[in-house]
Amino acid sequence: MNFNIDFIGRIKIWFAISATVILIGMVGLGARGLNFGIDFKGGTSFEVKTSKEVTVAKMREELKRLGIDNAVVQPVSGNQMLVRTRDISADEQAKVKNDIAQHFGVKPSEINVQSVGPGWGREITNAAVQALVLALAGLLVYISFRFEFKMAVAAIGALVHDILITIGIYALVGREVNPNTIAALLTILGYSLYDTIVVFHRIKENGGTMAKETYSAMVNRSINQVLIRSINTTMTVILPVGAILFLGGETLKDFAFALFIGIASGAYSSIFVATPLLTLWKEREPQNQVLRRKYGAQENAEVLATVK
Repeated sequence: MNFNIDFIGRIKIWFAISATVILIGMVGLGARGLNFGIDFKGGTSFEVKTSKEVTVAKMREELKRLGIDNAVVQPVSGNQMLVRTRDISADEQAKVKNDIAQHFGVKPSEINVQSVGPGWGREITNAAVQALVLALAGLLVYISFRFEFKMAVAAIGALVHDILITIGIYALVGREVNPNTIAALLTILGYSLYDTIVVFHRIKENGGTMAKETYSAMVNRSINQVLIRSINTTMTVILPVGAILFLGGETLKDFAFALFIGIASGAYSSIFVATPLLTLWKEREPQNQVLRRKYGAQENAEVLATVK
């Protein structure tokens, strides 16, 4: 199927959409901040080993009955379960410990209680930031070597766009930020970059055979050629992630939510952010300005005729 969509001619629209979404997210971030989980804020952990199998839902239901709504419940092995809650007092710890023991038929002495500081979450965040900076630097070098520097900068710009949108949506909906969220953000980078490279590879191929057209026209042709592939790739990835988000277990939903937002944003940014950024920059090159003066009026007339 052949498309003839004028993507580059609507750059202002695409940038306005992105700017609006990012601005709304940043306002939400400034007003509400991020809802960090206990891994980042610290809290109390209960290590429970029951005599029979207990589901995560059942444990969470019991904790809610005790007035603890935002507990993180993780199966460890067999009938052992790790429960992490907000920071509670020693009296509350004793009450929760006794109630859990009574409800699930275990001895209070078999439940290990520990206070968890925010240091672990801080270490994860620092490690993630370092990994992100190193990854972006490595990508900048590799894409510059494999394609060109301007493509590398445009691709990094699209990655930053995706991260800002994901963070902004997290702030707006108030969803908890935990280590799964950090892992999902790093995963998003890989997908978004892959989609961008597919488009850039076709632009590089077509750039070597430009004839009687502007750089913008060549980029439009390239995007239309890979559009179906981009749509198919996005749908193949986003459908199973959506299934996990809406139908999967509670412990996977935080990871799936960040992935879902990031993949959707990445699919958009590859075509509507990275490629327009590259085009605006490349159109300033002397040889492309010559092509613009020579063929620009003709191409504009053809676009207007198509619209009519």
